[in-house]
Amino acid sequence: MTAPAQDFHTRVEKALRDPQLKIALERTTGNARRKRAAAVAAWPDFEAARAAACAIKDHAIEHMATYLEMFENNARASGAQVHWARDAGEASRIVIDLCKASGAKVVTRSKSMLGEEIGLPHALAEAGLRRVETDLAEHIIQLAGETPSHIIWPAAHRTREDVAKLFDQYHHEKPEGHDVVSMVASARKELRADFFTAEVGISGANFLVAETGAICTITNEGNAELTTTPPRVHIVTAGIEKIVASTEHALQLTRLLVRSATGADLTQYTTFHCGPKRAGDRDGPEEFHIVLVDHGRTRMLAEMPEMLRCLRCGACLNHCVVYRAIGGHAYGGAYPGPMGSVLTPVFDGLEQSRDLPAACTLNGQCKQVCPVDIPLPTLLRHWRARSFRAGHEPKAVSLAITIWAFFAARPRLYRMAQAAALPALRLFAKGGWISSLPLGSGWTATRDFPKPPRQSFLAAIRKGATR
Repeated sequence: MTAPAQDFHTRVEKALRDPQLKIALERTTGNARRKRAAAVAAWPDFEAARAAACAIKDHAIEHMATYLEMFENNARASGAQVHWARDAGEASRIVIDLCKASGAKVVTRSKSMLGEEIGLPHALAEAGLRRVETDLAEHIIQLAGETPSHIIWPAAHRTREDVAKLFDQYHHEKPEGHDVVSMVASARKELRADFFTAEVGISGANFLVAETGAICTITNEGNAELTTTPPRVHIVTAGIEKIVASTEHALQLTRLLVRSATGADLTQYTTFHCGPKRAGDRDGPEEFHIVLVDHGRTRMLAEMPEMLRCLRCGACLNHCVVYRAIGGHAYGGAYPGPMGSVLTPVFDGLEQSRDLPAACTLNGQCKQVCPVDIPLPTLLRHWRARSFRAGHEPKAVSLAITIWAFFAARPRLYRMAQAAALPALRLFAKGGWISSLPLGSGWTATRDFPKPPRQSFLAAIRKGATR
């Protein structure tokens, strides 16, 4: 569920003053950046594969209606039941109704950001169903009573030391030690019984394959297979943008998704689920339900179709200087980071989430590392412009933008103002940094401002060009 938009600045200030958060984030995102860089460097055809992935997704988006109909027909032919949900509320209601119809009391759930988007954890709790998160990181944040802070590593904001305290407090069989192996073993023992007693297992889907009616899940822990196979009922929740034409296309996208997300060549488990258990099958669910969710996606077709390419790899989060400073919870929505700053205004409305597109430096790293080349900075600027035109910006911000636009449209005035501002700013510097600045406390309250150079960037460029 989305936190109140008016609390954004409070959440940011709290995050910036939390030294443990910075340690946890850098451990996770720093490791992810290094692994991704190594994976890309070892793949000479990466850019060609990236271009091919864009073409695959754009083709599926352009023909989405056709492929969704093909998927529905093939899924039904395999024995699956397909349900359509227009929004988050309808999607959650469908899932709850299916759980109640099965007589479920315990529901296991494999990690799914779509589930977070539609508020499924809250809906399950309201319905009186015991929800068991089976992904290790999701298990950690469920114990802590928190929401995910990263779309790949939901507990990215938690240090190993934090996790040890949680396991000591809540696990029936305490970990033998606080090393990773002991804590993982403790979590395995804690979750094992629920895998085999749950009546319903709920998963997401990385891809919906039109030509077969299959759904594809990609995980590293095997918890998805234990969530989807032993229970009598398997429910899949998936956004309609997950559609791809063929299994070949799904596998091509998987190569980019995994390298961008974790830096690995392949995940431990890439599984295609196609319908319920058939005669002669040794295991599998007796009922297989697929809930296809719109929730603003058809609106995105007209306004920002490029965002529908998103593979949910998390690379943009790992490389975002803002996310790495404030973490995921500060964003307030299901999706943090650059991709969340584009998606949340779609789901929650721009007026409620206008702060998110504004909380970006527009340095472009997110686009540079995106495996399907989504123009995230352009889409963020789109929301900023929309917010300004709609009058959602505070009066002070609107006035500042209007004044800046006046000078920016008049190069001579702009250069004169810049020439006056540079020496004035330098007066506040000590030791190469500015720690306090009139009208700049929003910056200097939590970090110093670098001492500006003696000449502007444009002046330095002109000087270099004349040499």
